[in-house]
Amino acid sequence: MTNDMQLQLKGYGLTTAHILYRMPDHPALLQTYIWQHYDIAPDFPEMRSFLKFWQEQLDGPLHSVRYVHRKLISASEWRALKGEFILH
Repeated sequence: MTNDMQLQLKGYGLTTAHILYRMPDHPALLQTYIWQHYDIAPDFPEMRSFLKFWQEQLDGPLHSVRYVHRKLISASEWRALKGEFILH
């Protein structure tokens, strides 16, 4: 089983953040950055960690962050089966 599937089964969903930040040399200009990672709502520890890294290590100050979160596997879509049918 892949790492992504294991994260989804643990409750992680796909989080996409649209980040606007000011250019370090030209503060009047805004640049966009898209970040996407598996994360847990509503605390979003992965996104918070990334934004903390951004503020501490990168020169471009953040202007705004918009994000969406979607669980790709929900409890109603996943069920364990005890059996196997072999055809042919």
